[in-house]
Amino acid sequence: MALVEVKVPDIGDFKEVEVIELLVKPGDTVAVDQSLLTVESDKASMEIPSSHAGVVKELKVKLGDKVAEGSLVLVLEAAGAAVPAAAASPAAAPAQAPAPAPAASPAAAPAPAPAAAPVTAAAVVPAAAPAASAASAASAALPVPAHQPATTPAKGLPYASPSVRKFARELGVPLEEVKGSGPKGRITQDDVQAFTKAVMAGSAQTQAIAAVVAAAVAKAPGAGGGGGAGAELGLIPWPKVDFAKFGPTERKEMSRIKKISGANLLRNAVMIPAVTNFDDADITELEAFRVSTNKEHEKSGVKVTMLAFLIKACVAALKKFPEFNSSLDGDGLIYKQYWHIGFAADTPNGLVVPVIKDADQKGVLQISQEMAELAKKARDGKLGPADMSGATFTISSLGGIGGRYFTPIINAPEVAILGVCKSEMAPKWDGKQFVPRLMLPLSLTWDHRVIDGAAAARFNAFLGQILADFRRVLL
Repeated sequence: MALVEVKVPDIGDFKEVEVIELLVKPGDTVAVDQSLLTVESDKASMEIPSSHAGVVKELKVKLGDKVAEGSLVLVLEAAGAAVPAAAASPAAAPAQAPAPAPAASPAAAPAPAPAAAPVTAAAVVPAAAPAASAASAASAALPVPAHQPATTPAKGLPYASPSVRKFARELGVPLEEVKGSGPKGRITQDDVQAFTKAVMAGSAQTQAIAAVVAAAVAKAPGAGGGGGAGAELGLIPWPKVDFAKFGPTERKEMSRIKKISGANLLRNAVMIPAVTNFDDADITELEAFRVSTNKEHEKSGVKVTMLAFLIKACVAALKKFPEFNSSLDGDGLIYKQYWHIGFAADTPNGLVVPVIKDADQKGVLQISQEMAELAKKARDGKLGPADMSGATFTISSLGGIGGRYFTPIINAPEVAILGVCKSEMAPKWDGKQFVPRLMLPLSLTWDHRVIDGAAAARFNAFLGQILADFRRVLL
C-alpha cells in the first residue's frame, strides 16, 4: 500500500484557518470523503474531508495550528486508488433514512462510504469514527453560512460541526441537551453517542426528553400557554382560528382538574412507548354472583359493582406478573410489594383517580364500600392528595356508559393501565353449539420499555380466566 499525503483542499476565500477539532487519530481507518478535522475562520467553520481511503499513519497538524489551501494534514496508508474529494458528487451519496427518535442505537451510524471506496463497511466506520457521507464532504468544501458560530454558539444553536449535526439528526438526538467535551464546549460525535447510550439506559431520559415534553406541555392549548411551541420543538404553530366568523361561539375556561390532568396526560402520551392489547372476558357466572351478592347485602347499603371484582382480579394478576406492578428507575425497575389500585372516577369538573390502598388485604365488600366513599368525595371535590397517591396500577371503567374498546393512557410512574367497557351478550361456541355469554371488553395498555407483547397477552388471558371463574383468586 502506498503512502499518500492528504492536504487541505480549496476552502474558498479564506487564507488561513485554525484547526479546532481533530476527528481522527493515527491507526484509524477512514473512507473517502470522511471528515478528518474541523477548521474555523472568524466567520465560519468547516470540515476537511479525506481524498483517499486507508489507515491514518501520521497526523501533521494539532489543535490550534493555522492551515491554508495545500497544507499537509496527515499521511495515509492508502487502501486503493485515489478518489479526489472534489470529484465526489453529492448525488452519489447513498440515501439515508432518518433513524427513529432517541431510542435508536448508537450503532445506527451514518451509512458507509460510497461504493468507489475500496474498503469494507466494517472497516470504514469504527466506533469512535466521525460520520462519513458525500453530503458532509460537500458542505465541508464550502464555507458554512455566516450564522454558523465562530467561537461561541448563537443563542439556541448548539456548538457542533455539520457532520455532528447530521449524525445527531439521524439518531434523533436534541443537540441542545448534549454537553460538549470538545474545545470551547464543542459537541463531538462521541458526545452524541454517549448521550444516546445514556438515553437508552434511562439515565438521561428525564433531562433530555422531559425538557422537550415540558416545552410542549407549557405551550400546548389548555396548559397555560398560547400553543406556539413551534420554535422549541420544530413544529408548525398551533392553528389560530377566529371561530366567530363561522357562527355564534361561547368561551368557557377549563376546570383546574382538567388543566392539571391535561398536562400530565400529554407528558405520559409523549414519553411512554405505549401499546394496547384487546381481549374479552366471560363474566356470565361472575355477574350472576354479583347480582345475588347484592340481594343478600341490600340491607347493609353496600352495592357491589363489577369494578370491585376487577380490582381483586387485577391484584391476583399483578402478583403473578410482578413487572406490571413496577416502575422505571433509571436503568432498573422498582418492584413494589404492595398493591394499591387506582380507579378513574368521572366528576363534573373532570377525571380524577382515587386509590384503594392495600387492595390485596381487602374483600370485595370492603373494596366496594371504599370505592363508594371515594367516588362521593370526588364528586364533592373533597378528595385529598393522600386519596389519589400511591397507585401501582389503574383501572379506567366505562362500563356504565358503553363502547367496546379504547386505549387508556398510562398514569406515570405506573407501567400499565386496564380499560374496561360495557359488557354485552355474545354468542360463544361451547364445542357443540353457540350459547349466549356475557362478555366484558378489556383494553390493557402497557409500557413497552418494561413489558413485552407476550407478557401482556398472558396477563390479559390470566385476568380473563379469573373473571370467568373467580374461585381462581383463592389459588
